[in-house]
Amino acid sequence: MEKKTHVIWITILSVIILATIFAPIIVQSNPYDVELSKVLQRPNSFNIMGTDSMGRDIFARILYGGRVSLSVGIFSVMISTAIGIIYGGISGYFGGRVDNYMMRLLDTFLAIPTLIIMLALQAIIRGGLTSIILVIGCTSWLSTARIVRSQFSELRDKNFVKAAIVMGTPTWKILINHLLKNSMPAIVVISTLNCAQSIFMEVSMSFLGIGVPQGTPSWGNMLNNAQNDILSGAWWVAVFPGSTIVISMLCINFIGEYLKKKVTYA
Repeated sequence: MEKKTHVIWITILSVIILATIFAPIIVQSNPYDVELSKVLQRPNSFNIMGTDSMGRDIFARILYGGRVSLSVGIFSVMISTAIGIIYGGISGYFGGRVDNYMMRLLDTFLAIPTLIIMLALQAIIRGGLTSIILVIGCTSWLSTARIVRSQFSELRDKNFVKAAIVMGTPTWKILINHLLKNSMPAIVVISTLNCAQSIFMEVSMSFLGIGVPQGTPSWGNMLNNAQNDILSGAWWVAVFPGSTIVISMLCINFIGEYLKKKVTYA
């Protein structure tokens, strides 16, 4: 049973992703429609997760909000992975002083809490969805760079890499065909774990009011809007989006841990 646990997490995450993709088919309610006659209604047969303080259907907003939150996670990880591969690859392949200087700079960035940098940049830019993706992507590449640097440093001393250098193989071919390809399992693992972290960052910034623009459905915005409603006893306004966030992040983290074990024992 334990060996099949990852299948359960993959299935749950797939259901969540597919539900957000096919949200217009699954729910008929518009997540932006305000119905003041249905303010803070408890879960019922029509609104299965109830409504918020503006009468909007929570289930619809969770599905449409998932599009935003998951998109931020996926696209920001693509950016951070690309930056991490380039930075870590250069450092790991050339070594010596280049590696030393680049790693000291990386340690300097790691000494500063990433969330503080993100909050500062987002507060300055205050753009839309694109800006938050860029902010998260450009500040969460540090762990990827360290992993790539470690992989490249180890692989460059292998005989097949030395043979390629002796044969006069172009450096870019060595980097891509020999080093990058053999580092992909580790890169996939760290990228998967970073995806959950990126979703958490989006939720955190939106919860603080400087993430996704207010009014746009996102899991972080829903929690931000639910703060006052909880005090009035409308528990469903926070419980359902909060549970979705926790379940999604658990799925991604457990899948990442499974991939990590596969890479370790491969």
